[in-house]
Amino acid sequence: MARDLQPLLGYATWEHFANVIEKAKMACESAGADPDYQFREVTKGITAGKGAEVQRADMFLSRYACYLIAMNGDPRKPEIGLAQTYFAVQTRRQEVRDQQHPELRRAEMRLRVKEANRNLNSAAKDAGVQNYGLFHDAGYRGLYGLGLQEIKARKGIPPKDDLLDRAGRVELAANEFRITQAEDKIRREQVRGEGFAIEAHRAVGKAVRQTIMMLGGTMPEDLPPEASIKRLASKRKSSAGIVGPRRLPATRPSAESEGPIV
Repeated sequence: MARDLQPLLGYATWEHFANVIEKAKMACESAGADPDYQFREVTKGITAGKGAEVQRADMFLSRYACYLIAMNGDPRKPEIGLAQTYFAVQTRRQEVRDQQHPELRRAEMRLRVKEANRNLNSAAKDAGVQNYGLFHDAGYRGLYGLGLQEIKARKGIPPKDDLLDRAGRVELAANEFRITQAEDKIRREQVRGEGFAIEAHRAVGKAVRQTIMMLGGTMPEDLPPEASIKRLASKRKSSAGIVGPRRLPATRPSAESEGPIV
């Protein structure tokens, strides 16, 4: 409610605050939004002197309306200055999140693949695998039609780089499916013996490759490499600092809690 927000933004009288609301409504209309939807005028009955009931103007405000009011308030007021700074910081945080969103999804997928590989290694150990390099290379050969080093050479990835750290989301998804299905096959069929486990891994990789081919997808060896996930993570740590207040006083408007809607 507007009258609840009024003192929180440092306005002593409704008349002055109503002027700010009018500016906010004009900004709303200029932005192409419907002011009547964001600012809903109402009247409320209050008890005045001697018990008489009088009608008083008030207004329901959306989060967007609260944001516009704060941005159109008097910046000389400490409460308005804090609110504007808060919204500026929140907007910057959202911009950073939007920029990082594809990278974050890719990083999350890479973590899932790592966890899946740990589970596959456990299943391979139970099956009697000792040469894990040969075991994993068989899975790559099934999926890519090439061994690990051949895949890196084809993609132009330095030998020391991890192939899956340079993989995009589509390639990571194909490998996650290969790895999880290989683990399931080895456990479900109770595969025993290193040779049989290696062949099972190769067969699963080959089946995933055939599925991609049937769907008309790009073969994984033809997918371009992307920036190293490890380097991106290091870059984010060094450049993701956001300057701003850590928190606002307890009197800040509750509508600010989720940040601006712009």
